[in-house]
Amino acid sequence: MDRHPHALVIPFPAQGHVAPLMKLSLQIAAHGVKVTFVNTEFIHEKIMVSVPEKAEGRSLISLASLPDGLELEDDRTDYAKLIESVRRTMPGYLEDFILKINQSNINEKISCVIADTSVGWALEVAKKVGIEAVAVWPAGGPCLALALHVPQLLEAEIIDHDGTVMKDEPISVSKDVPAWSRSEIGWGSSDPVMQKVLLEFYSIVPEYAKFYDWILCNSVYELDSAALKLIPNILPVGPLLASNYLGTFAGNFWPEDSTCIEWLDKQTSSSVIYVAFGSTTMANMEQLEELALGLELTGHPFLWVVRSDFMDGSLAKFPDGFINRVAKRAKFVEWAPQEKVLAHPSVACFMSHCGWNSTMEGLSMGIPFLCWPYFADQFCNKNYICDVWKIGLGLAKGASGIVTRHEISTKIKTLLSSDAIKANALHIKELARKSFNEGGSSFKNFNNFIEHIKSL
Repeated sequence: MDRHPHALVIPFPAQGHVAPLMKLSLQIAAHGVKVTFVNTEFIHEKIMVSVPEKAEGRSLISLASLPDGLELEDDRTDYAKLIESVRRTMPGYLEDFILKINQSNINEKISCVIADTSVGWALEVAKKVGIEAVAVWPAGGPCLALALHVPQLLEAEIIDHDGTVMKDEPISVSKDVPAWSRSEIGWGSSDPVMQKVLLEFYSIVPEYAKFYDWILCNSVYELDSAALKLIPNILPVGPLLASNYLGTFAGNFWPEDSTCIEWLDKQTSSSVIYVAFGSTTMANMEQLEELALGLELTGHPFLWVVRSDFMDGSLAKFPDGFINRVAKRAKFVEWAPQEKVLAHPSVACFMSHCGWNSTMEGLSMGIPFLCWPYFADQFCNKNYICDVWKIGLGLAKGASGIVTRHEISTKIKTLLSSDAIKANALHIKELARKSFNEGGSSFKNFNNFIEHIKSL
């Protein structure tokens, strides 16, 4: 009997990491490679609850889970605790899991571990058991270039070991890549514990670089070439879109509410403001109120994704009478099938936190952005959207740190009336699409990668 290539894929246990690695896995599986996708038990349960029973793509990959070392009642949004527990306990579980599979099925041995850079220890486990290791960086090229520069930044005392920027000057990795200001650095946070956790996501990349042979990136060479040129063994294979293969199974932690697509069908072409801030952004009461009233002021229909945990410690409470006043032109959902929404002809713009997955999805659909970054790499992504690609506008906070209703409605009107931004968005969409179509840079990189996996 012939041997079948078999890849084990392992993401960091967070929505923004699981989704792109799931999309990558579906594409690998569609090319005839067996894929075992390994989540923590906690995340595995979330995905199994949210996915439709008959979802296309479910049968393409095997879903497995390993313990994360925490108790059921522990808070898994405490990333410091989660990372420490995962690093301490999961390498042993993963090694046993691989050896068990490889001893029990001689024709479907795992020949390759494809791991999120944030779980770099999985790459070390792969090398330990004698199999190929491939890293995946789920954010953009500039932030990966920055991550690989962390040792130099520490050595030059530009940052200290807690990630605090020691010099009041922009941080640069190359004259061709926009520099980071102190407030935009990917691990910057007013909470010192959170800053240290975020720095870990960056510093883990050079720490484990000796264990992987290639690093895949959900990016497009033509969009990011100045940064990507700085990274050894990089393979940009983006945009990673579920719609490239199977549109219904993308590793979401919340069930998608597809009633919003029927609602969009009833709206006028290019009229709807789509508002979605990813899986971690939080707002306080005052900001929620300004956002709601700002959307109302525009007079446009809007689709707003409001997670149950969007508010700081309480359920979202809208201004008095707001829901009734906007009832005829608003739709609220807890989670949306985002690629389908962004591809819908009714959508005019995307108010976004600028997470990398949302950025790639929006630019792949040619949608102008209204940028509202929250933390980590989102500030860098916003700079690329607004200043490099020129496909969106940023929102400015007022003196009290709040983005006002007037700022929101004014910027939306400016964005929707800008022919230049719309033209740039369509141009970037073409670049992204071309890269993944036959003969494009991402297409070639991905096919070379598949051929390599099949040869192992």
